[in-house]
Amino acid sequence: MINLTIDRVPVSVEPGTTVLEAARQHGIRIPTLCYLKDINQIGACRMCLIEAKGYRGLQTACTLPCAEGMEVSTNTKDVRETRKLILELLLSDHNISCPTCVRQGNCELLRLSQEAGITDLPIKGELHQSAIDHSSPAISLDATKCVLCQRCVAVCREVQGVSAIGLVNRGFESRVAPFFQAQLNAAACANCGQCTLVCPTGALTERDDTAAVWEALHDPTKHVIVQTAPAIRVAVGETFGLPAGSISTGQMVTGLRRLGFDRVFDTTFTADLTIVEEASELEERLTHGGTLPLITSCSPGWVKYAEHFYPTMLPHLSTCKSPQQMFGALAKTYYAEKYGLDPKDIVSVSIMPCTAKKFEAGRPEMNASGYQDVDHVLTTREFGRMLRQAGVNLKKLPDSEFDSPLGLSTGAGVIFGTTGGVMEAALRTAAEWLTGNQLNGRVKFTEVRGEVRGIKEATVVVGGNVLRVAVANGLAAAARMLEKIQAGEVQYHFVEIMGCPGGCIGGGGQPIPPDGPEELDEVRQARIQSLYTIDEMSTIRRSHENPAVQALYREFLGEPLGEKSHHLLHTHYQVRHPAGVRTGR
Repeated sequence: MINLTIDRVPVSVEPGTTVLEAARQHGIRIPTLCYLKDINQIGACRMCLIEAKGYRGLQTACTLPCAEGMEVSTNTKDVRETRKLILELLLSDHNISCPTCVRQGNCELLRLSQEAGITDLPIKGELHQSAIDHSSPAISLDATKCVLCQRCVAVCREVQGVSAIGLVNRGFESRVAPFFQAQLNAAACANCGQCTLVCPTGALTERDDTAAVWEALHDPTKHVIVQTAPAIRVAVGETFGLPAGSISTGQMVTGLRRLGFDRVFDTTFTADLTIVEEASELEERLTHGGTLPLITSCSPGWVKYAEHFYPTMLPHLSTCKSPQQMFGALAKTYYAEKYGLDPKDIVSVSIMPCTAKKFEAGRPEMNASGYQDVDHVLTTREFGRMLRQAGVNLKKLPDSEFDSPLGLSTGAGVIFGTTGGVMEAALRTAAEWLTGNQLNGRVKFTEVRGEVRGIKEATVVVGGNVLRVAVANGLAAAARMLEKIQAGEVQYHFVEIMGCPGGCIGGGGQPIPPDGPEELDEVRQARIQSLYTIDEMSTIRRSHENPAVQALYREFLGEPLGEKSHHLLHTHYQVRHPAGVRTGR
């Protein structure tokens, strides 16, 4: 162990520990703006400057290793004044539009400025004349609010393995943008939105569609319905200050009705439907020599990533649409017919944890109903903003239930929101279908419950069948797995890939922790545990036992993988540039 003092507090740490990490381990706060543990430790923002006896000048705590006998001071006059000066310089080239910024109330730059005691802006200088990029249907980039911390660049490269954005130009002209200064919609971007979760300001945000939804809600000629993903119910409470993972299902439904939606449905219903179709597809491929492994397709960020970088693997993807898009197709066909509605008058809205869902809804393939199946997609953050705009306090709302028939779901559908959940839900159904019995009531397949990052492999014995399965958590992990599959190093029957760490609960549209992205792993774990809690409390825990899904097949679809199911619930994929070339690790 290395022994040192930080602000006269004796500290012992392991070799290789930085001063910043040592301080945090012992409850001493050093401010940061660009730092992300194990992802971005470059000292770019200079906010973590400290004094160390024997070292010339101020040092960045995030890059300085601890040394035996080191004496560190984090709160001297020089340190405080220098940090304040750095913030004043950042603010001198910052688009200060706090009242209209979506990060108002949760902006790290503003919080640090207040802590530093900045009450005016004494430094005046030239401002960047950077354009705002609204070209993407999922993500907006406002370079006038960027502080060049490069967190977004690091997450896109290190966590997701995409490298869709980087630091372009030099000196005063430096800015974050896609390479060759392309617009976001022309970049090989997965639209996962992980960059928006780590941006300390409002430079990277989801594309705001709240105005379009308000317009629909205020139009008396429109029948406006909404679906909510399973991950929303364990996250939206955070936008009102509730602890991470708080289960707010009933209050969420009431809140949506207060906003004026005509019907409030549950995407978990079509998660169950997805399992019936996907398990049927797996069974068919296993028994008829189809392309294996079968890879899940419910994560639109993963699908777009595969289209860009692994086009030869597209035949392995399940042809099943995501639950969001299955719902959209049924809303303007089955639901419209059942209740005598003209589909042109139905406005279908989704509340999703995922920015990539915005892109997915606009794909030209997603019009099986004869119309755009899903009209508008809101993130959890946008939903929270709409509730506050309407003066609705989620914490004080009574519980209410989803509407029928597209609101009934099972525990299997709920765990779709976490990594390993799609696999487990599919195995609950496939296991019974492959064996002809309920496996003595078994519903838990803990072998496939994954970690927040990485790959999990398992061998599941179902009757006389041995299924080799794997779960990839995040796009960088997916790339590692796909390289091994292509090289013939591993053989699987079924693979789940989630585009975001932790699955949908860690989607790019989820609430940003108030103390910054360093809390993300802990927050994700809380949300995951809540989804499993809901599953445990559910009366029905296998997707194919959902009576509303069974009725859907009897009344409308016919059978899984049938002609009508294929038309409404299945899709195809397209090769995108750069075909077969990966830009990330």
